[in-house]
Amino acid sequence: MRLLLVEDDSRTADYVVKGLTEAGHVCDLLRDGRDGLFAATRDAYDVIVADRMIPGLDGLSMIKAVRAAGVRTPAIFLTSVGGVDDRVEGLEAGGDDYLVKPYAFAELIARVEALSRRRETGSVQTLLKVGELEMDLIGRSVHRQGKEIDLQPREFQLLEFMMRHAGQSVTRTMLLEKVWEYHFDPQTNVIDVHISRLRSKIDKGFDRPMLQTVRGAGYRLDA
Repeated sequence: MRLLLVEDDSRTADYVVKGLTEAGHVCDLLRDGRDGLFAATRDAYDVIVADRMIPGLDGLSMIKAVRAAGVRTPAIFLTSVGGVDDRVEGLEAGGDDYLVKPYAFAELIARVEALSRRRETGSVQTLLKVGELEMDLIGRSVHRQGKEIDLQPREFQLLEFMMRHAGQSVTRTMLLEKVWEYHFDPQTNVIDVHISRLRSKIDKGFDRPMLQTVRGAGYRLDA
């Protein structure tokens, strides 16, 4: 998962980031509520983890603003403010869960992953759209500017993953794990070959390339 953590306490932030990363997740850390609001409404995250007492814009106001912007990303408050009224206030502000410090890190991981699963099962998305590129998950078809693009099953899976993470840099490791279900790097060029084939199909003949190589990071699909 790609997670957004908004926490200004350095010790807590480092601890949470380390734990989430070791659990296999990508965690973006911001220390200011205004920056958190901007990131949450600009980028695609699976879960937002936010402290209530953060500078710039407090956690409650940040999540309220995120919800007002129409962003439904699940959010969990991670805070030392733990009264019943405080919990109610957090949930009414748009939070989906509320965890009071001190806490067991295993519980944080479990709650974050539960929020992500709830989001995945809460709605079924059958059409993906990134700019002029459209994917019909039921009809198993892809079109760009109305032109049908014929993809092999693995190319379809690869493009689906890229479209679900549009605008984000995805690493070779992420692709191996999520598309090929390899949990190690077998030193294969399978990704490079498939990316090359996919690029030739979705970009060839069009004015602007969408599938980009991010040097030292991986690949990115941009609208």
